[in-house]
Amino acid sequence: MALGGGGAKGLAHIGVIKVLERAEIPIDFIAGTSMGALVGGWYALTGNIYAIEKLFLELKNKKLLSSDKITAERDGHLFADKTIVEMLEAGFRRKHFKDCRIPFAAVTTDVATGEQRVLKKGNLTEAVRASIALPIAFRPVKTGGHLLMDGGFVDPVPADVVREMGADVVIASDVASRWINMPSEDLQDITRVKNLYSFIYELVAGVEYHITQRVLKDADVVLKVPVATLDWLEFDRVDEIIARGEAEAKRNIREIAKKTGCRTKIKKTGLEKFIEMVFK
Repeated sequence: MALGGGGAKGLAHIGVIKVLERAEIPIDFIAGTSMGALVGGWYALTGNIYAIEKLFLELKNKKLLSSDKITAERDGHLFADKTIVEMLEAGFRRKHFKDCRIPFAAVTTDVATGEQRVLKKGNLTEAVRASIALPIAFRPVKTGGHLLMDGGFVDPVPADVVREMGADVVIASDVASRWINMPSEDLQDITRVKNLYSFIYELVAGVEYHITQRVLKDADVVLKVPVATLDWLEFDRVDEIIARGEAEAKRNIREIAKKTGCRTKIKKTGLEKFIEMVFK
């Protein structure tokens, strides 16, 4: 699995993984960028996708990740790191890559050189924090002797990374690669904090769009979860975002099964059974 970045939209990966689990399609390698690193790292470590779903639903209910709260809590950047760090530390419990049940890699960008740095060893919390550290929102993270930030600048949906890890079949979950999608009224009023950050994020997404077209060539199946119209800060729509991920995976489950050679529990339609009987 290659899981891309996209802020709250990256929670759609939870829905994708839930469907693959139900269809009994095994995941042997995971590479993630930004939110894809958070979801992917959690699943690689625990093997429990429902735990991270429950966590984000609880954060939503407590309004800890509402867009107003996020943009109001400043500490040198538009976002405060506190909530994210506490969440990661609670989930990863000072674990390291070597503790993962599934081989995992987090994609980051070297602040000094602009080079891609793929993290596969060391502390998981530090690695994921580095992968999600989008400038202006979060502080860069120093780890392994390098100052690192969001991996979306170099590899938004790391299909190439998971291929290099040894995957024979690569399924990419892309939630953010599209050209600027911000409403014109917001573009005309970027003085408000939320609009300013959304504008910056959309510009970054535009750059990532072109990079993604290249790296997705390494994927055998590309899931394009329909979340482009959502704002990257809409964590209060976690239920809907996860459901969209599930729906996209279900739409593509037969192609995934065919590419992977796995049998699934997905029931065939009457027409499919008839065609199979006639042409068997």
